[in-house]
Amino acid sequence: MGKFVNNNEEFFKYCEENEVQFVDFRFTDMKGMWHHLTYMMSAVTADQLSFGMPFDGSSVDAWQPINKSDMLLKPDVASAFLDPFTADSTIIVFCDVYDIYKGQMYEKCPRSIAKKALTHLSESGVGDSAYFGPENEFFIFDDVKIVDSINESYYKVDSEEGEWSDSSDFEGGNIGHRPRTKGGYFPVQPTDSMVDLRAEMMQILEQVGLEVILGHHEVAQAQGEIGIVFGDLIEAADNVQKYKYVCKMVAHLNGKSCTFMPKPLFGDNGNGMHVHQSIWKDGSNLFYKEGEYGNLSEMARHYVGGIFKHARSVAAFTNPSTNSYKRLIPGFEAPSILTYSSQNRSASCRIPYGAGEKATRIEMRFPDSTSCPYLAFAAMLMAGLDGIANKIEPIGPMDEDLFEMPLDEIRERNIPQMPHTLRGSLEALIRDNEFLQPVFTKDMVDCYQHYKFETQVWPDEARPTAFEFKSTYSC
Repeated sequence: MGKFVNNNEEFFKYCEENEVQFVDFRFTDMKGMWHHLTYMMSAVTADQLSFGMPFDGSSVDAWQPINKSDMLLKPDVASAFLDPFTADSTIIVFCDVYDIYKGQMYEKCPRSIAKKALTHLSESGVGDSAYFGPENEFFIFDDVKIVDSINESYYKVDSEEGEWSDSSDFEGGNIGHRPRTKGGYFPVQPTDSMVDLRAEMMQILEQVGLEVILGHHEVAQAQGEIGIVFGDLIEAADNVQKYKYVCKMVAHLNGKSCTFMPKPLFGDNGNGMHVHQSIWKDGSNLFYKEGEYGNLSEMARHYVGGIFKHARSVAAFTNPSTNSYKRLIPGFEAPSILTYSSQNRSASCRIPYGAGEKATRIEMRFPDSTSCPYLAFAAMLMAGLDGIANKIEPIGPMDEDLFEMPLDEIRERNIPQMPHTLRGSLEALIRDNEFLQPVFTKDMVDCYQHYKFETQVWPDEARPTAFEFKSTYSC
């Protein structure tokens, strides 16, 4: 699997062979959301692919002012793939955003920032490749209801797999087979009701260029995961966008709803985006050192140390929603204690079991899929490189069950933790962002934190919740 074309000439030939009628140019905003505009195939020329397509940058949240709104989409034709869901043959092309006023790639374009991070890695002399392997979990619900108004706040998600459906009436009867809370890991049919849905997702993911390994039910009710092969930083982030698009569309076309929201169910496991990482140079894995703990090299430890040192501000990119921090609580396989351990899923950084150089890597377990993958991966890479440059040793290894460790002991042993709220993370980002430069400009960081405060923190903090009514109404 992988690329379908490599250059403009191959692009036009591929489009002709597949009778493409439309070209869908897509770009990613700071939230990680995809935007697109569609051209008739007959209107697309080689010069246009080289020059770019104009669009209004002021209509994208937190981007350009209206008096400097004209920007260009720069297509990356090597990213092209056929859209498996359109009625007419359509090819999708990832784009970077170009700033015509500064004559450079746009400093707020996440994909451009990720490319700058890779250039920084190369120029640092540390390595020439950074590989990332994200694991995105998701829920499939049958029905979703949301109310958010001045005197009423309400949500309800439903699934036939939920134990709350035990007494529900269904056409044909209630089958009674359900995974139960935290009981969804690897059951077979009929308890696992999503086998065919995941299989369809896996097949279509292969069609769009991802190399799929496996699919399975996850721990929570109505939760699933599909494993794909890792890639370099840009490829891995592109693959997250493809993965989310395919999973959402397959669910949608089957009359269901797919979400990557970190914590939609109270009291059950949430959705993470565990991220496997390694740095290579001249074909060698620099994170591998046979005989060391977990076969992890000193460079790898320092990389982990850098991420942990800056974790509170990195979290602004890896866990960028208020809901992110409802997942990061002990007991739900979402670790917030900043230490590393071999094969231990209660540590924020796990060293997965693997034989030999090629399989050795670190796995950061705190990120989630509300992140923009380009920004999340770039932020972790920059923090890790800072750790390598300053030889920062992380706390650990700690092989015990950290979920069982009392908070007092965590404090007594001075073990750092992830922030407990998005506000805490954004305030850390304001104080600690020099390690991100020059890849993340000061203007970009400032704009990002203001945007997250305005669209996530303040609206969330201003709203009463059902639990607050339950706990304080009668006081």
